[in-house]
Amino acid sequence: MARVTVEDCIDKVSNRFELVLLASHRARMISSGAQITVDRDNDKNPVVALREIADETISPEDLKEELVHSLQKYVEVDEPEPEAIPLIGAGSEGVDADDTEVMMERMTEEELLKGLEGLAPPEERPEPVEADDEE
Repeated sequence: MARVTVEDCIDKVSNRFELVLLASHRARMISSGAQITVDRDNDKNPVVALREIADETISPEDLKEELVHSLQKYVEVDEPEPEAIPLIGAGSEGVDADDTEVMMERMTEEELLKGLEGLAPPEERPEPVEADDEE
């Protein structure tokens, strides 16, 4: 088979710079042991990577996703916060920490205001009269 050229791949990946990035990433994957999807034909890894892109045996979008993932240093994972909160000092008093978890109920600001509006106003109490010492 004839050598692959950039013109063979440019219709699969329109940007030449992106093509070089994807092919070099794929060549690194091949050198680290990834399975190739075309015959090697005594070609080196960059040529094999370009041939895979040109023959569409590997998706440029998948390569792009793997490249981005390999360059990420911090991957943020959205995990739900634990709802149970252990009591402070429960372990020092001889109580098992597993038995002392309290479920905290979350309330929105609107629910809080609605609840406060429903409360009755405090009753007015006459101020206590201080007893004078009559002696």
